[in-house]
Amino acid sequence: MSAFTDMEIFARVITAGSLSAAGRELGLSPAVVSKRLKRLEERLGTRLLQRTTRQIALTEAGRGFHDRVVQILASIEEAEAYVSRRSDVARGTLKISAPTSFGRLHVAPHLGRFLEANPGLTVNLALSDDFVDLVKDGVDVAIRIAELTDSSLVARRLAPNHRLLCATPGYLAAHGTPQSLADLSRHALLATAGQDPWRLEGSEGPVTVHIDGRLRTNSNEVVRAAVLGGFGIALRSTWDVGPELRAGQLVHVLPAYRASRRVAVHAVYPSRRYLAAKVRLFIDYLAGLYGEHPAWDDGLESMIGG
Repeated sequence: MSAFTDMEIFARVITAGSLSAAGRELGLSPAVVSKRLKRLEERLGTRLLQRTTRQIALTEAGRGFHDRVVQILASIEEAEAYVSRRSDVARGTLKISAPTSFGRLHVAPHLGRFLEANPGLTVNLALSDDFVDLVKDGVDVAIRIAELTDSSLVARRLAPNHRLLCATPGYLAAHGTPQSLADLSRHALLATAGQDPWRLEGSEGPVTVHIDGRLRTNSNEVVRAAVLGGFGIALRSTWDVGPELRAGQLVHVLPAYRASRRVAVHAVYPSRRYLAAKVRLFIDYLAGLYGEHPAWDDGLESMIGG
């Protein structure tokens, strides 16, 4: 069993990015973590990591070993979940990945109550607008706002995601309110690189709008700040700009068009036969918070068609 423990330490070091960070998560000193890694390398007869004072990097052997270790640890967790699958007690560390803005607005504020209800649990919330590799990065559950097509993952829909074209009254007063999709070519359109093009739905069916704006960014929060600053028109989710739409700080533009309804808020986890209690309880918790009529859509029914 000590071999599995050493492998878990090794995998945690890669996920955490440093010996000290892994040690904090595991409750071990960096010296102990280093000693256990050295013991593992000596037992295997090969170097797994290149270590400097500032960073660590996997060797070629280390990369192959890490890929296999992740699968082994996943199998161990599945076996443990099988034994305790009827348990409603969440234990250990729950690693969550979520989009930056959504995680800040709609996950983080609710974690306190979830932790109070599960005193044996520690939560590690990582915010990123990139789709992480759940297995490679040791993520238990990810929140993804997308139209999911990856059959290797299990997904549960948590809430709809209504996305509307919007701009400030000041911007529209200065530049005019578009009356058709063709009018958008004369406006400043705000989007991240990953949002180009916009795929909209109207009475004529699916349509595509390519973005040719002067603002380039990989940050959804920069786009949010820009549209609120009156710099152009953006396609934003109601979970993100609902308060501003209700207050009139943003105006719904071209209401005949909206983003695809197939995009939704999902909880995604690796495809395993037995689901650990900590993951199941967290997903149930979020589903109870959001639902098909989430609070962030209150007062916007005329805009979203519900």
